[in-house]
Amino acid sequence: MNVSALRGTKVLGFGGYQPDRVVTNDDLAAMVDTNDEWIRSRVGIQSRRFARDDETVADMAEAAGAKALAASGLEPSEVDLVIVATCSPESVMPTVAATVAYRLGIVAPGAYDLNAACAGFCYGLGAASDSVRAGSARNALVIGAEKMTSWMDYTDRSTCIIFADGAGAAVVGPTEEGEPAGIGPVVWGSAGDQANKIVIPGRTGALTQDGQGVFRWATTALHPVALEACTRAGVTPADITAFVPHQANLRIIEAIARKLGIPRDRVADDIIHAGNTSSASIPLALSRMAEQGRLQPGTPALLLAFGAGLSYASQVITVP
Repeated sequence: MNVSALRGTKVLGFGGYQPDRVVTNDDLAAMVDTNDEWIRSRVGIQSRRFARDDETVADMAEAAGAKALAASGLEPSEVDLVIVATCSPESVMPTVAATVAYRLGIVAPGAYDLNAACAGFCYGLGAASDSVRAGSARNALVIGAEKMTSWMDYTDRSTCIIFADGAGAAVVGPTEEGEPAGIGPVVWGSAGDQANKIVIPGRTGALTQDGQGVFRWATTALHPVALEACTRAGVTPADITAFVPHQANLRIIEAIARKLGIPRDRVADDIIHAGNTSSASIPLALSRMAEQGRLQPGTPALLLAFGAGLSYASQVITVP
């Protein structure tokens, strides 16, 4: 196939969903030995959202996907690929993607779940973009959805204060004739030698992590990945109008932004009121920034995801 003949791709719309239940730091302090100052100083979180017991990953994915479809202006019949990035489904079968596609009225699409933990949305966005470029799909719906609270040990204050629930989504479609690509090449990889730093042991275990080890890795190894994504997209950090990293820890976010030279007012900080929602965090943050008027349509935004595996991915997109 002549690669030069492949179409460019772009993001057509975002959507986000958070559960109704707001959990403050004081609420957690009633459950585990912690306090508001300790949490804010270490991870920057003030509150987060927890799903209801009967609220599933598919429920949240459906809500976010419906909003992204509405924002894109497409009908469900125009979508023929659905990817759900998740590491916290209630069961491994059936796939969340097939269930959500059916609920949204998307008939007989390609549908699969993808697990790259917190890097999952950017992995899914890269895969969807490549599928549309190659002609394997006309338009694709990519969703990151997590119910991380199902996998927490609420006696472990090092983890239970961080993670939360939610979903975010984006619709990917082809660019018009002569229109520049709106999704840059994905720069992705993994550090499997450090895979034991974030683990859920067995089928029913709770998440454990080496927080300090992950912090050191994220603040030293990832800014070159983001720089490479900018280079491949033909932009510089100075051109970036929104930097949307995985919402893992506010200190990590700010450290990477400083190394890239991106001003603080251009940096997503959804973690403050959403917590760490794993693969949902980047599309949720994009949705929040759009609602706040912090995204400038037609300008480049830099995404950077990282998490268990240790896996990472970064790409530049044009804001729809």
